[in-house]
This record gives sequence, structure tokens and C-alpha cells, in this order.
Amino acid sequence: MKISICMATYNGEKYIKDQLVSIINQINIDDEIIISDDNSNDNTVNIINQFKDNRIKIIYNRKKGHITNFENAMNQATGDFIFLTDQDDVWLDNKVVAMKEKLNRNSLVASDCFIVNKDLEVIKESFFSNRKIDGFFNNFFKNKYVGCCLAFKKEMLQYILPFPPKIKSHDMWIGLICELFGNTYILKERLIYLRRHGENFSASKTDDTFLSNRSPYSFISILKDRAYIGFHLFFRFLKFKKINSKKRYICV
Repeated sequence: MKISICMATYNGEKYIKDQLVSIINQINIDDEIIISDDNSNDNTVNIINQFKDNRIKIIYNRKKGHITNFENAMNQATGDFIFLTDQDDVWLDNKVVAMKEKLNRNSLVASDCFIVNKDLEVIKESFFSNRKIDGFFNNFFKNKYVGCCLAFKKEMLQYILPFPPKIKSHDMWIGLICELFGNTYILKERLIYLRRHGENFSASKTDDTFLSNRSPYSFISILKDRAYIGFHLFFRFLKFKKINSKKRYICV
């Protein structure tokens, strides 16, 4: 089964080489790495081009922003399985094999990870830490999904995209959509070194909120965000319920 690895980059020259090496070493000749660059003004694109690997495809994000950058990459994915990755992490050697095996029977797979500093020194042994990760309502009220630890079947893209324009976390949206329209599996193996270095582009703006799984947003902001997400999830559900009803009617 072909896999598409979707990466969003922006000024990632410090770490992009390590990440790409860790990925290339474990993918097949017909797999692809789709990199959407958000107009980096450092050496990121030059470093990517130095790999001279036909599996790497660079596209450019016309809409500025971390979430639209991932959406841009995902729109170009052609693989049966889609893996998300950040520009500054490092994959363990068995990540692809372990997740592909579980994706054969599940819509989305989320793996655990080591959390490391900029020098890949472990600062937390497990992001899961024996917490319950899956479940629609569990994640609706307090999201546990981390984008760089996710992989899902291509068929889920029809439900996931387009992202609602004002979501704060594509990780949460993808997780909830897969809970709603498919099934999810939590892989307890730690399959990446998730690097925290103070310059990460994510909803968790500081290391302390990320490591403790506390939200950096106010209670009122969270309520508004959940109402917004709930609204879009509801209408996404109605849309596909209507489409499926029409398909059943045509078949009859």
C-alpha cells in the first residue's frame, strides 16, 4: 500500500535534514513525501532539494498559516495511507511498519511518542502517560490527539477536508472526524521523537502547556472554539448522511 507523508515547513533549516533522513530510510520507492512550504526565508527549501529524491515533492502554500499549510499538503496526497509529520521531529525506524499494520483495520492510528529537547534528549518518556486518548467526547472536551503522531486512510480525506477556516487545531479536527466517520486505534508504542525547542508552530505555544496537556487558551475562548467545531462537525455529518442516503436510494 502506497503512503503519502504530508509535512508542513516554515524556516525549518535547523532540523529538517534529520527528519527527512529518518523518513526516507523506511519508505518504499513508490511512496511520496509531500512538503508544503509556507514561504520560508531561510535555507529550508535548499536543504530539501539537496536530497535529490524523486519521492519528495515541494509545493508552496498560498494561504499563510500552519493549518492551511498542512491542508495544502494533504490536498495533494495520492497514497492509500496518509502520515502527518512536523519538520523538526525524528521518526523511529519501525514507525511506518508498525502504523501500516494497524491501518489495515482502522481509519486512524495514533502512536505514542518520546518528547525530547532540541538535542533529542528525552524530557518525557511518554505523551500518553496512561491517559485515555481515544473517544469522541473525550477529545471534544479536551483534545489528546497530536498531529505528528497520526496516520489515517485516504478515504477519510473526504470527511476531513476542507478544514473549517477558523479552527485552532487541525489535530483535533482530524481526530474527531475519524471518531465520527470511522474508527481509531491507539498504538502504545513510542514511534517518534517529538522535539520541543521553543520555536514549534502549534496550538500549544509553550512547552509547559504542551507537556502538561493544558490548553493555552482561556475558558471562554475554549467554549467558543468547541461551539465552532461542534457546528461544523454537525453540518459535515448532515452533508454525508444526505449523500449516503442518495446513494442508497439510487442502488434501490
